[in-house]
Amino acid sequence: MALMITDECINCDVCEPECPNGAISQGEEIYVIDPNLCTECVGHYDTPQCVEVCPVDCIPKDPDHQETEAELRAKYERLIAGGA
Repeated sequence: MALMITDECINCDVCEPECPNGAISQGEEIYVIDPNLCTECVGHYDTPQCVEVCPVDCIPKDPDHQETEAELRAKYERLIAGGA
């Protein structure tokens, strides 16, 4: 699954620079995660770095974007091959 940021986000700015895929950006009101870029840090780290640094625990798995570990790894490999 890709991750998502809930409305509990306090816009603290710590998650965005931690994303190795550039999947996190400032939305209209809170930060958002692009599910096409989010690999839950598969291929980069053992755990999602945004979740690790979030002070309010507002980054759960996105139920609308369910992916297996293999699918996340394939997405990571596509992103790396494409220079993302």
